[in-house]
Amino acid sequence: MGNKNFQYILEMKNVGMSFGNVEALRNINFSVGKNEVVGLLGDNGAGKSTMVKIMTGVLHPTCGELHIRGKKVTSRDYNVKKAHSYGIETVYQDKSLGEKQALWRNFFIGRQITNRFGFINIKKEKEIANNIIMDMIGFRGVGIGVDSKVSKLSGGERQGIAIGRAMHFDADLIILDEPTVSLSVKEVKKVLQFVEKIRVSGRACVYISHNIGHVYDISDRFVIIDRGMVVANFSKEEMSLEKLDEFLLRFASKKRGDE
Repeated sequence: MGNKNFQYILEMKNVGMSFGNVEALRNINFSVGKNEVVGLLGDNGAGKSTMVKIMTGVLHPTCGELHIRGKKVTSRDYNVKKAHSYGIETVYQDKSLGEKQALWRNFFIGRQITNRFGFINIKKEKEIANNIIMDMIGFRGVGIGVDSKVSKLSGGERQGIAIGRAMHFDADLIILDEPTVSLSVKEVKKVLQFVEKIRVSGRACVYISHNIGHVYDISDRFVIIDRGMVVANFSKEEMSLEKLDEFLLRFASKKRGDE
């Protein structure tokens, strides 16, 4: 992966993104350190999804720079496949898995293990999938196996599988986009435990959520974005949950007063 003497896994420098006359992002400076969980907060339409798409190579910024492990990435050469090769994986709300497919198939979609004749090595894929399910995610004794269909899994279990898959493919940075949407309190707790596994394994994470409580529990730092701009950046040490909540409420009321 090249240079080891870097401070940030990923860094956006003065990034802007325009769609015609609409300025979606303006002068974004954002970074994720090694083994750091960054909570990204903002209302709908604030620009969070556009940021994620730039980080993962889906979109190329109109201006600014993207650095991975301290090295500038050339926009025109950066895409989703390249992001994967750099160890950047995204887990979206509930869209990461094929409903009717067995779990072992889901782990290797687009990245099949083949034998020397070019055929999929089912035995090897099932073996690795079983290791991820049982050891990496910790689904022992819950009735979930490599042949279980995704449609039989709860929302929290699906997120666990998607996170486990990202970890298996040696992701240094895992981006979680609203991973607890529509989940019960019990399921949310399960997903937050999976996020803790990301941290314990030495990886970095960007955690995107509307729920301040969830973000606060799991994050080391909080970046708040509004109308395409970063408006605040706090470390957990300098900001209690109550203070963070107060800040967001004050900011929202001030914004309403300006409009």
